[in-house]
Amino acid sequence: MKLSDVGLDAVKTPRLVKVIAFAFISITTIFLFNHFSDSFSYPSLISSSNNNVSESAQTNATAASPSPPPPRPRLKISPPPLPPTVVRTGIIDENGAMSDSFEIGVFDPDTIDEIKTTGNSSSSSSSEDGDGSKVAFRIEKLRVCDKRKTDHIPCLDNEEEIKRLNSTDRGENYERHCPKNNLACLIPPPDGYKKPIPWPQSRDKIWFNNVPHTRLVEDKGGQNWIRREKDKFVFPGGGTQFIHGADHYLDQISQMVPGITFGERTRVALDIGCGVASFGAFLMQRNTTTLSVAPKDVHENQIQFALERGVPAMVAVFATRRLLYPSQAFEMIHCSRCRINWTRDDGILLLEVNRMLRAGGYFVWAAQPVYKHEDNLQEQWKEMVDLTNRICWELIKKEGYIAVWRKPLNNSCYNSREAGAKPPLCRPDDDPDDVWYVDMKPCITRLPENGYGANVSTWPARLHDPPERLQSIRMDAYISRKEIMKAESRFWFETVESYVRVFRWNEFKLRNVLDMKAGFGGFAAALNDLGIDCWVMNVVPISGFNTLPVIYDRGLVGTMHDWCEPFDTYPRTYDLIHAAFLLSNEKKRCNITNIMVEMDRMLRPGGRVYIRDSLSLMDQLQQTATAIGWKAGVHDTGEGPHASVRILICDKGI
Repeated sequence: MKLSDVGLDAVKTPRLVKVIAFAFISITTIFLFNHFSDSFSYPSLISSSNNNVSESAQTNATAASPSPPPPRPRLKISPPPLPPTVVRTGIIDENGAMSDSFEIGVFDPDTIDEIKTTGNSSSSSSSEDGDGSKVAFRIEKLRVCDKRKTDHIPCLDNEEEIKRLNSTDRGENYERHCPKNNLACLIPPPDGYKKPIPWPQSRDKIWFNNVPHTRLVEDKGGQNWIRREKDKFVFPGGGTQFIHGADHYLDQISQMVPGITFGERTRVALDIGCGVASFGAFLMQRNTTTLSVAPKDVHENQIQFALERGVPAMVAVFATRRLLYPSQAFEMIHCSRCRINWTRDDGILLLEVNRMLRAGGYFVWAAQPVYKHEDNLQEQWKEMVDLTNRICWELIKKEGYIAVWRKPLNNSCYNSREAGAKPPLCRPDDDPDDVWYVDMKPCITRLPENGYGANVSTWPARLHDPPERLQSIRMDAYISRKEIMKAESRFWFETVESYVRVFRWNEFKLRNVLDMKAGFGGFAAALNDLGIDCWVMNVVPISGFNTLPVIYDRGLVGTMHDWCEPFDTYPRTYDLIHAAFLLSNEKKRCNITNIMVEMDRMLRPGGRVYIRDSLSLMDQLQQTATAIGWKAGVHDTGEGPHASVRILICDKGI
């Protein structure tokens, strides 16, 4: 066989044909893949401006030589970074359960800058709105109001609105009537104003020039209320019904009702028609906080005297609307010659007292009908006894010129009354803690069937024992409420402790303090635990959860308020105003510049403002503070410079 014949046979074999065909197909596939992958475009990587090409440009592009395709992106695959090691700062533990074990960081005193003032007469800046867009603003330097507004309370001095009232028979003219336009100027202090005398000396004397009004001296000079001695007002501690002094009067009440136990069971009291608040001033040394209230009437400066002395007080009136305090707030309510007709309109005013009085609490009445035997006064006494019997109050003791009643602990007496008895029980759906612009109701407020509000701990344990009424607050949590309250208390204790240490609060002589967004009262509780001798007005804004009942159950005082309106207090009330995460929340509803002007009205000359809020808001707040005339500086929190929260600290000069 020839060699050529052998080679021809090998080529013709089926196996060789298959191998050659497979190699040809493979080479062709590789060539086509490379060709089409190089010409493929990536539209997601092309700028949107390339899409806006005109039709003529597209026509020209057809004739032009094609541009080289963009290079293909190269993906770099890297391992995920390790999670950073951080200290846990929340109140949820590693298992997802609520916990009060956390750390908030501490201030370093060496990093605290001195507060600097700026001399700009006007300021402009910008901040981010809620949607992240930039909003420019400009704040002009605010002018000073006319001297006639030295004691101005906007919602109580609105003369134009008061003149339009159809009737003032029930004291409607002393209630809130807020003006449409906000105060656009700064309230000036009276001539000769001095830094207030510090507590406890202020209980007995204050500077005359700080409250230069002599009407009470002229009207009550013989009743041991107040007298003037050179450049000071002096308060001997007496009252119309206790001219021998408040201490003697309180001893008499304690002897009449041993169960009242001031400072233990009776921790929070309300004094109605308080005069210059000597009753509340002397109860404080018995570890009882008394909120003194009175209207701005013919003796219009009585609350101003109380506040200048350093006694918890607020302008309020029994007229047609509920007072701004929750149900079962006070263990004792006191009225000494408060000039209130408790039996008018089917007893509606005493029913309001009943709403605010804690189950088992005491109503103390010192007035002429108790002890005088004139026919008209005895008729008033009989009407009072009849009304108190119908609302199931027990007359505990009547001695001298004092009568003391006790409210029942539960609804058993109410339920046992005859059908159709007057006054009726309130409807089951009536919320006794709904108080903002709510009319008084001529009905008996029911007590909770579960006993909430009646079984609070004695002081001081109640300050930190989560009360049962915590479970009735309408909020987004249920099981974790106690842990939330404990966590808030711990947070504010550690925060306030750092304020005291770093910002030297012990040298500040704090007395009157306002917490504008109080939550559960943790800020006030921290001041108490740290031994700062002050009282705190805890405000619960209407824009949030109504935690006011819990604040009172803890043995603290407070009120409800809408910060889009002015507050019911005199100018120059507070040494310290504290606002934590208030302004960033309220800016959705109202002008925060107006809120800061109201803060200036309430702040004493020489006082301070601490605003703890979002970093994005700090520039605007600082510019506003400068326009008001405060010395203002922004500081890091204990969480450090990278936190989203800052503290704006402001000083108001004298």
